[in-house]
Amino acid sequence: MRTAVVVGAGLGGLAAAGALARSGWRVTLLERADRVRPEPTAVVLWPNGVRALHALGLGAGLDAIATPLPDGGVRRPDGHWLVQARPTPAERMPVVVHREDLHDALIAGLGDRVELRTGVAVDTVRVGPGERPAVGAGRQLVEADLLVAADGTDSQVRRQLAPEAAVVSSGCAAWRAVIPWYRAPRLTTDRPVGGEVLGAGYRFVAASLGERGSSGASRRGGIYWVATAVGASRPEPPETQLALLKRWYAGWPAPVGELLDATDPADLVQQEVRELRPLPRAYGFPAGPGGAVLLGDAAHAMPPHLGQGACLAFEDAATLSSLLRESRLPDAVRAYDRLRRPRAATVVRQTRRMSAVLQARGRLALRARDAALGTISPRLLSTAATAAAQWRPPTS
Repeated sequence: MRTAVVVGAGLGGLAAAGALARSGWRVTLLERADRVRPEPTAVVLWPNGVRALHALGLGAGLDAIATPLPDGGVRRPDGHWLVQARPTPAERMPVVVHREDLHDALIAGLGDRVELRTGVAVDTVRVGPGERPAVGAGRQLVEADLLVAADGTDSQVRRQLAPEAAVVSSGCAAWRAVIPWYRAPRLTTDRPVGGEVLGAGYRFVAASLGERGSSGASRRGGIYWVATAVGASRPEPPETQLALLKRWYAGWPAPVGELLDATDPADLVQQEVRELRPLPRAYGFPAGPGGAVLLGDAAHAMPPHLGQGACLAFEDAATLSSLLRESRLPDAVRAYDRLRRPRAATVVRQTRRMSAVLQARGRLALRARDAALGTISPRLLSTAATAAAQWRPPTS
């Protein structure tokens, strides 16, 4: 039986471990934290991410927890429409999923061929000619035919395999929250929950996690919002951070104020937005009879402005699973590198362009941005995101 060690039990690591196990691999899943638990927020999945989950055999579970995300358009802080909402065909519409629901679906897909070990901090990596890949944590050494590095932006495995890739600040911070339905404000067509508002270095996006009171659309319903602001993350306690957000977004069009007022400090999750510059020179590393691959944020951490982080991680997992079914292990590792590196580079390049648009400041820059938005894709503010969402799983 072929064996794999997956480092990191985030969304990408869980997806890869489950896919390998369902293909007959014996998988050891290592997680640094003492418990495997997701953030109490949500994630938007574009069509490419949805296709990847279906290719991984998780489509049925996703359909039970996902809520379609209609186009809500884009407004300025003064309420002026930059891009009007437009109908979107169902096959091109993204979905929003509570992270805890998605996490539960991924855990359920692991099966009995995955051994999960928590509290394991990998500190050494062995990937060389003539030897099986291995990772070490203190005196513990885990060997396998395949090593999958899914240990996030600060990946210890990537540091040793691709030391040229550096983690740098993206110049902004993000705050996320899910307001449960029992605290969520009642919104009307004049105060819609969907869409986004775009200011000078500030952005606010909101989405509904199913209909109020419904049990089928999402087991954890509510309203999900994300606020992004230029600058570093804040060291203050959540109560102070929430007060700052209310001050920064004061006077913005409904329902921004209502959503912030309904948010409890305990709902708030702050994230320092960071990225890899440059990207790793390789995503696949043949070693002896097997090899190692980089997956998810360990391979291509990027700003969240196009909503492609989780989608690319699921693409990685689906591509790896498909290649391992079709090819010998070293050949599959080389093919993974050949397919995923240009794909990730394209999406990262598009995301960086979008980052420059969203962080525009100054009167002239804002005028140029607002004028350009009318000709840009109304859903993503960039036709680049449409190309990103057109990915299809590899076929045999």
